[in-house]
Amino acid sequence: MRIATVYLLVTITTFFWGANFVLAAPVLANLPPMWAAAVRFLLGAALMFTIAGIRRDDLLVLLRRHAAAYLLLGTVGITAFNLLFFYAMQSSSANNAALIMAINPLLTALLAAAFLGEKPTVRHWLALPIALLVVVVVISQGNMDKFASMDFSHGDLLLLAATLSWALYNVLSRRYMPPGSAIANTSWILAVGASLLLATALASDSHIHALDLKASIAMAIMVVGGTVLAYLFWGIGIARLGAARTSIFLNLVPVFAMLIGSFLGTLPSVAQVAGGFLVLGGVTISMLPPRRIVAA
Repeated sequence: MRIATVYLLVTITTFFWGANFVLAAPVLANLPPMWAAAVRFLLGAALMFTIAGIRRDDLLVLLRRHAAAYLLLGTVGITAFNLLFFYAMQSSSANNAALIMAINPLLTALLAAAFLGEKPTVRHWLALPIALLVVVVVISQGNMDKFASMDFSHGDLLLLAATLSWALYNVLSRRYMPPGSAIANTSWILAVGASLLLATALASDSHIHALDLKASIAMAIMVVGGTVLAYLFWGIGIARLGAARTSIFLNLVPVFAMLIGSFLGTLPSVAQVAGGFLVLGGVTISMLPPRRIVAA
């Protein structure tokens, strides 16, 4: 697979994850957060297993060989991240969440350097502060005094833990993702995460309800695009580009969320548009190949 194709797949992933912010509203109007997450990943796992079955992948053989890896990746990348995020948002704010989760590429780069021996290029290190700057610009809308009024709660600590969880997933995927069929691997990872989320939802005080038409369409898009294709393409990106280099693309998520919101009638501010261009610049810098030194 050509490197340009990998870039495209990872970019498509961030588009779907950006769309999830818009699609989640009608779903959460019908379902409690825990059930929304459980249903999303249960349906995603079912679809992935169907595709793997059609391809005649040796699912049981892979499970026997790599059960520990699937359990680790599904627990860290799906269950832990979603639980920490949803519980954090009960006492945190969207602005705090955006600010804290913007450090994910930096955390991933540091963990990848420490545990994988990945050495980010100078361009990649330049892209990281640009990514943090864009979050500051977007949240403050150009007015830095807004940060003085921001309140931080224990939910923000959970958000930090969620951000660390996703950074760990990026690094662990690079280290422990089994070789072979990406579809089969993703099927088992989704299945582990979905099972644990379902157990948590069943143990909670919330109850599942039927989805209306609008929520059903939104859930379908989240399952196919924001879950099945997103996790599949993200895994391909980490395998080919490395954890640190792939994680910088996460900064495209709020840009796509902003663009989709604009299409639906929520126009961005000047600061948000400026932030979007900063993100695109930072990601572009990270995509440039390192200079090769030519011997004289």
